[in-house]
Amino acid sequence: MIRVAAVGDIHMGPESQGTLRSAFETLPGCADVLLLAGDLTRHGTPEEAAVVAREIKDLGVPVVAVLGNHDHHDERPEEVTAILRDAGAHVLEGEAAVVTADGARIGVAGTKGFGGGFVGRCAGEFGEPLMKEFVRYSRRCADGLHGALKDLEEQDCDVRIALTHFSPVPDTLAGEPLEIYPFLGSYLLAEAIDTAGADLAVHGHAHAGTEHGMTTGGVRVRNVAQPVIGQAFHVYHLPGTAP
Repeated sequence: MIRVAAVGDIHMGPESQGTLRSAFETLPGCADVLLLAGDLTRHGTPEEAAVVAREIKDLGVPVVAVLGNHDHHDERPEEVTAILRDAGAHVLEGEAAVVTADGARIGVAGTKGFGGGFVGRCAGEFGEPLMKEFVRYSRRCADGLHGALKDLEEQDCDVRIALTHFSPVPDTLAGEPLEIYPFLGSYLLAEAIDTAGADLAVHGHAHAGTEHGMTTGGVRVRNVAQPVIGQAFHVYHLPGTAP
């Protein structure tokens, strides 16, 4: 089995230093990869990103991440990304990474994603330029995820995982107010996952949501926002060649 550890929405600031490190140091004994599903910082400052970097550096397992909306707040996502990459993390936006564990090839395709809502109750690409750009941005994120998953199809991966911050399905939002569903995810992400194919989809963002969901195409979806899973990370098992 391939063991996938995942968590999102850790929202670290200067006073958070060290709060996750001891738990993360146990990862080599229980997981083959750590996925970080966005909102790693509180306000997206380089200083906060440096805190996260120290938590994840030299863990003994590969780390793959996407940014979340909080990580964009200070409008320096490129700096945040660079700091995390310097700590050894693969930070994805419309890209894919392949990491290995005991001979298994684990492919991860990532995007932050965006909102817009779900089938039957979603924003449309119509009207004012700002509304059209809102939907087009969601579509660009989903297209990037689709392309990254298709790239992995050509790389002989044992498993393919879709990593996002925003949710691809409404299932994992259960517990959140219905009025804010359009700001928590988009069906376009699920379409990308189902048409390109994946073995697991992991996201964060919905703090009051539900852990388990599924796309209409049958791909398992897991909300790993830390307030949902209630621990430093959760480990999911996928068929593969790793122990």
